[in-house]
Amino acid sequence: MTTTVPPTPDPGPSPFRHELYPYRGEAQFLSGTLDFIHEALEGDEAVVVAVPSDKTSLLRRELDHDSAVAFVDTTTLGSNPGRHIAAWSAWMSERGEGGRPVRGIGETAWSQARTAAHRSELRYHEWLLNRAFARSSTWSMLCTYDTAEEDPHAVQALSRCHPLIRRDGHQAANEDFLTGQEYAFEALSAPCDPYQELSYTDGDLAVVRSKVAQCASDAGVTKERLARLAVAVTEIATNSIRHGGGHGTLRTWAQEETFLCEFRDAGHITDAMAGRSRPEVDQIGGRGLWLAHQLCDLVEIRSTRDHGTTIRLHMDVVDQ
Repeated sequence: MTTTVPPTPDPGPSPFRHELYPYRGEAQFLSGTLDFIHEALEGDEAVVVAVPSDKTSLLRRELDHDSAVAFVDTTTLGSNPGRHIAAWSAWMSERGEGGRPVRGIGETAWSQARTAAHRSELRYHEWLLNRAFARSSTWSMLCTYDTAEEDPHAVQALSRCHPLIRRDGHQAANEDFLTGQEYAFEALSAPCDPYQELSYTDGDLAVVRSKVAQCASDAGVTKERLARLAVAVTEIATNSIRHGGGHGTLRTWAQEETFLCEFRDAGHITDAMAGRSRPEVDQIGGRGLWLAHQLCDLVEIRSTRDHGTTIRLHMDVVDQ
């Protein structure tokens, strides 16, 4: 299956500033983030902060409720990083009303990523931010990352997603950034045995839903989650039939505390941002992947012209 996302033709330097700030411990976290915030306030820029609750408390004590700094609760987004770009776009648009420049500070809760697939999608989200906001001339973002307990390979993998890096209070070009290159995915893991497999085509949506419902129920997925999964499954299978050659293959299996549905077809998704931007009210089509991201705990997409498309929907058996 596909391992890369092709590079976007270089339109020239992006006005969007996307920085990585590797730090160790609370003192370094405060030093770097406060420098970034004070630079913003001196330039009459607004600030949006989306960090774990313990880091929020640290910053609130230092900032004395400055009205130019807004703290947002990322727990409402759930675990799926596919929802984050739309959320950041909404937060920064709201704070940047009237063309006011906005700085964002974000820290992903890496410690809560329970699987290698989840960590892989978190890194991919960081890389996609460069595409999503490439033409956002009034926005910038600082991504904080605690390196205290991370191995060097994990830090370098994340560093490749950020064109800028902050060290000792100064912004600099990041030599590790994958500028103009393809994004290399980790290979999808093999399905866990035993797995169920079903081929489907036009007229088989009810059969697909029934198969998923039975397998998910056997795996212990709750009724409320089954209802959400049924909608996502319908959307993805419909996309296979309409855009993937008229047919596809479904696989289902349970892995630890997660139920997975994998859809494979001959289609090719050319837009790396598919499903991550909120559809317009009057938009025709383009809602299937968006709904899947909103309803599932993780969505993995691999697609190439030569090998077609594989989409995996992850649904936790119970709320985590």
